[in-house]
Amino acid sequence: MTQQIQAAPVTPVDPAESSSGASGVHRLKPNAVGLLGVVFMAVATAAPITAMTGNVPFMISSGTGTGTPAGFLIAMVVLAIFSVGFTTMSKHITATGAFYGFISYGLGRTVGLASGLLAAFAYMVFEPSLVGIFASFCTNTVGAQFGVHVPWWVFAIIMIGVNAIGTWFGIAVAEKLLVVLLGTEVLVLAVMAIAVAVHGGGPDGFSFEPLNPVNAFAGPSAGLGLFFAFWSWVGFESTAMYGEESKNPKKIIPKATMIAVLGVGVFYVLVSWMAMSGNGIEESAKLAGSDSPMDVFFNPTTAYVGHWAVIAMQWLMMTGSLACGMAFHNCAARYLYALGREGVIPALQRTIGRTHPGHGSPHIAGLVQTVFAALLVLGFGLAGKDPYSGTYTLLAILGTMAILVVQSTCSFAVLWYFRRNHPETRHWFRTFVAPLTGGLAMLAVVGLLIVNMGVAAGSESGSLVLRATPWLVGAIVVGGIGAAQYLKRRDPDRYALLGRTVLEETHER
Repeated sequence: MTQQIQAAPVTPVDPAESSSGASGVHRLKPNAVGLLGVVFMAVATAAPITAMTGNVPFMISSGTGTGTPAGFLIAMVVLAIFSVGFTTMSKHITATGAFYGFISYGLGRTVGLASGLLAAFAYMVFEPSLVGIFASFCTNTVGAQFGVHVPWWVFAIIMIGVNAIGTWFGIAVAEKLLVVLLGTEVLVLAVMAIAVAVHGGGPDGFSFEPLNPVNAFAGPSAGLGLFFAFWSWVGFESTAMYGEESKNPKKIIPKATMIAVLGVGVFYVLVSWMAMSGNGIEESAKLAGSDSPMDVFFNPTTAYVGHWAVIAMQWLMMTGSLACGMAFHNCAARYLYALGREGVIPALQRTIGRTHPGHGSPHIAGLVQTVFAALLVLGFGLAGKDPYSGTYTLLAILGTMAILVVQSTCSFAVLWYFRRNHPETRHWFRTFVAPLTGGLAMLAVVGLLIVNMGVAAGSESGSLVLRATPWLVGAIVVGGIGAAQYLKRRDPDRYALLGRTVLEETHER
């Protein structure tokens, strides 16, 4: 017998009206984005140019070494396996809360609320993290190319403002901007890779050593390198949270997720391989450990494309981090909206659980996220933290740990969900082997992060924020469990709403 779970439907709300309560949950604008839009939103969170120029040199010098491209290959395989279970469940449930809804149905409301709060927190700190690296890129690029020093906080204010406006006017506006920003950053990296390939590689020709998975474990610190490889994909799972705004979500979300994972993976492997080939393997190692590690990309770009492309790459590092921050802002706003609209706390349903009457966007949740990001950036600034080595690094590590814990929990939720609710559609690989393997692999990555946190933080290895990271993650989980148990005992009706708001036409089935 299949155990049926009663879902709380999202009742479509007339954009011109304002309603609240369980029978009138505000809904995001439907059919606002197609397959490519969802893919772009997900890939933007990975910020390919930031992942390549920021992570690859560090991985070569201190992580996976010669096997850095193979490190990306390993991460791609693991994430693809994780995505099999994740996308199989998305065919049954469509909800803006994504992990929150999935885990609530799979492992229960208590674990679901704890995971939802942790996921929301992760996306909320990712935005100010990207504000830090964007501001740093802007100050350095403008200073180098125009000889003018503009304080980093000026660019931070600009980015926070752009993100707020994009969310206010809805997903369609953000999608159009992200398509342009993401397209240009991918193009300049692809041009470099293609140019190296056309010239037959660098001084040593093509070397296949970087593609050998064995070499990924022969570098200075395989664990640290693999962590950075997984870090480069953070946000790909955000495809699920756009289900309510997409066209035909049951088909689009699974496709978009796999396209994002595999597309980004192939791109990372090829670009990092061509960059190393363009320099030569030994020269790449020297450049990665030098005072100018980004020369790992700048040198082959200059040699095989031209200096103009390096200038373009520097500007696109700015726009790429802007696109990434905007995507995370949208993710955070949608998680806050998903947590608020269920009416567990009535005041939240009337505020962050509302949508804009004209644009159908989670506008109030977006404003809350804007204020949160601004305060966090301000706090780090007043504490004297460098926007790159301090704000970006520390908050990225904090958010990554949180989201990896949620991802691993989601894998186990898939296992239990199909075992308990849909035994008739259980599959030995899609609903058992894949989520089990993915969940265990994610836990292993969390372990790699904990062991290598100090090294990953660089100059901030002694920071109080870094030392508090595992405790902050644990506190949010405990707090979520405590809040859920309180509701279960004091207000069972509201407890029953946790994680159960899904699209009426795509209810759990």
